[in-house]
Amino acid sequence: MAISLRLKAIAAAAGVAAVATLGMAPSAAVAQQKGAAAAKGPMEQFVPVLVYRTGPFSPNGTPWANGFVDYLKLVNAQGGINGVRITFEECETGYATDRSVECYERLKGKGPTGAAAFNPLSTGATFALTDKAPVDKIPVVTMGYGRSESADGQAFPWNFPLLGSYWVAADVLIQHLGKLNGGLDKLRGKKIAHVFHDSPFGREPIPLLQERARMHGFELILLPVTSPGVEQRATWLQVRQQRPDYVLLWGWGVMNSTALREAVAAGFPRDRMYGVWWAGAEPDVTPVGADAKGYNALSLQHGAGQAKVHQDILNLVHAKGQGTGPREEVGQVLYTRGMVNAMLTVEGIRRGMVRYGNRPLTGEQVRWGLENLALDQKRLDALGFAGVMRPVSTSCRDHQGSQWARIQQWDGSKWSFTSDWYEADMSILTPMIRRVGAAYVQERKLTMRDCAAELRAQEAAESKAPAAAKK
Repeated sequence: MAISLRLKAIAAAAGVAAVATLGMAPSAAVAQQKGAAAAKGPMEQFVPVLVYRTGPFSPNGTPWANGFVDYLKLVNAQGGINGVRITFEECETGYATDRSVECYERLKGKGPTGAAAFNPLSTGATFALTDKAPVDKIPVVTMGYGRSESADGQAFPWNFPLLGSYWVAADVLIQHLGKLNGGLDKLRGKKIAHVFHDSPFGREPIPLLQERARMHGFELILLPVTSPGVEQRATWLQVRQQRPDYVLLWGWGVMNSTALREAVAAGFPRDRMYGVWWAGAEPDVTPVGADAKGYNALSLQHGAGQAKVHQDILNLVHAKGQGTGPREEVGQVLYTRGMVNAMLTVEGIRRGMVRYGNRPLTGEQVRWGLENLALDQKRLDALGFAGVMRPVSTSCRDHQGSQWARIQQWDGSKWSFTSDWYEADMSILTPMIRRVGAAYVQERKLTMRDCAAELRAQEAAESKAPAAAKK
């Protein structure tokens, strides 16, 4: 079957249904007028926080939320975003798509300019909000999850899968397995099982895995697990029967520790298991004890450990009794991921202020900031993120900005990196991204965004603007 047909089938199975108006953004002059009007109100920027602190996914969702909120508190403790204070409100979703949409609807209009951006922390919710974001003109930031094809900003102007998608994750894992075996060609004849959460999240990497299987001749075994993943005996019976060489674990929450326990029962070596970056944190391995030793997982750039930004949070937030969660989780994997996620959102707002002024921004203005991120190493160091992540640079067409990852391994007490950096092979991913993005636009009868034309229009509007408006 042709890859385009496979991609279409997987997209349909994942429930891809988005109706959006992807027309040209208003001119810079109109956006500036909105910003100027907002400046008459409170100097506050509202950031919604969709969380799940309850339910089977709460052990993983909670530290992420704590890191996200603590970073917002840190920014306020340091004077806000160029003097604009961040306000925020949590909304409990329970990792349910319908509740995520309810939270979105309740929070999107809050603050003097409405929500700056949404971070749904759910691929299923991302699919649903992709329908709504273009209408409401609010960016959806999906750092390390969501729709892989939304890296194309021309087809998906409001989605931002910053730092990497599940196609990036799957590609890096296959590269790593190839390296372990002396080359990708040495994967021919091997069996790789994909044990996945049976949801858009778990199904998302399948097109890339299928393409790599076609290229390198390995057998891909697809083993879905019903949410939340507490019952996996039938899945691991198949693992025992089919005897794959490697298992890729695309789990979240309680599913991950359950999979490790079942691997022990099935006699499958943990050092031949490789989790996606949402299956590589402390809550995934500590409940399993010594049996988790040797388990590998992908890292979304960062790992565990403390950098300067963690010390800033401890000194300026926790030391004042304002920490969101326990002090000891500061620096853990998911805490740091939430913190990085918040930083990227804040820096999108800050970048937008370069164009629209130091005032509360609309979601439309924040989108410009997110697709013009220029976080070089010097800027990351200044923010306290030295050693945490690599530079990120986005554009109108590239809403991903980076596609690097590393492998980490659990030694029984801590995570340690065991590989060099890998970059996803964009010569494989980009054609897939463009093809699926174009099919999406055509199927929905939308108009593909023209980034070059937008840039020309912006430059023309700015050249005609009064000198006072340019200051």
